[in-house]
Amino acid sequence: QVQLVESGGGLVQAGGSLRLSCAASGRTFYGMAWFRQAPGKEREFAAFITNGGGRTFSGDFAKGRFTISRDNAKNAVYLQMNSLKPEDTAVYYCAATVDYCSDSGSGCYNPGNYEHWGQGTQVTVSS
Repeated sequence: QVQLVESGGGLVQAGGSLRLSCAASGRTFYGMAWFRQAPGKEREFAAFITNGGGRTFSGDFAKGRFTISRDNAKNAVYLQMNSLKPEDTAVYYCAATVDYCSDSGSGCYNPGNYEHWGQGTQVTVSS
């Protein structure tokens, strides 16, 4: 049984940092990603990393502030979020895909291409 369990969310002041963790179990994946969803908005791609960690890329809002990484020994993926802004407030989800996805076109950016999802962790950034 595949499980993705996120942790590390919370309340932080603008300019602060948080590190989200996603513990995966049940199988290995081609790649894992972080998405976020704010109230009334669509789910938004944050970052992606392949199983071996050799390929990573980020969504526009995450570039320069958020870093995705992984620990294969723990089968875990992390999202280090720095210089947080109030507009980063959202539920952050971990997702995994067993299939190859491209970093061009919709590919890895499309939440519909991920078969497995965690329950989400709330991140709230106060001004």
